[in-house]
Amino acid sequence: MRNLTLAAFISIFSLFSTFAFAAGPSSKLDKVDIDLHDKASLQRGAQTFMNYCLSCHGASLMRYNRMAKDLGLTEDQVAENLMFTTDKIGETMQIAMRPEDAKRWFGVVPPDLSVIARARGTDWLYTYLRTFYLDETRPMGTNNLAFKDVGMPHVLWEQQGYQSIDEDGRLSVVQEGELNPRQYDMMSRDLVNFLAYISEPSKLQRLALGKWVLLYLAIFFVIALALKKAYWKDVH
Repeated sequence: MRNLTLAAFISIFSLFSTFAFAAGPSSKLDKVDIDLHDKASLQRGAQTFMNYCLSCHGASLMRYNRMAKDLGLTEDQVAENLMFTTDKIGETMQIAMRPEDAKRWFGVVPPDLSVIARARGTDWLYTYLRTFYLDETRPMGTNNLAFKDVGMPHVLWEQQGYQSIDEDGRLSVVQEGELNPRQYDMMSRDLVNFLAYISEPSKLQRLALGKWVLLYLAIFFVIALALKKAYWKDVH
């Protein structure tokens, strides 16, 4: 049993590390401001995820009805605007693409993104989304500063446009997209914010509960201190 568990772990780790989410050792990461309390940002990020990511990448640990509750949406709103692969609100975010087709098209099955923000970090994801550049030597025609020789195409090229890279590793826009750089940065930030949320949806509840726990401990400390003084007041 122990050997089987170890073998399973190695297999999962190998699969996960072979696709497009491994940071290059020399990549400089851009900082991103993540705010899980910003429901408007999370809603926009969910929309981007469903429209551009869910066709290849699933989030099998996240359920649509849980997302609706946490993001301040009704189940009808989610079903009408954010559910494209199922009609059951209680289902997890699975993809329609078959693994064998993904293997044939991309060379590897795209990884599930349920915990990608915890595995790679939000700064890395933000940098990855913003540093695609044209590279004629690559099968998809693009490469990425955060992941050298990436196998994933630049799926957001219509929004960002195309970038080129100079000898010093600096990126510059050579074909404008539908969004200006500031708007695309905001879109990337919203998507990363959503990925951070699905990586640990219970964090919202923990943050809300944390202040009450601290308040309880503060009150208990006052009471305990008063009891200590009462018990020891006659001890010299």
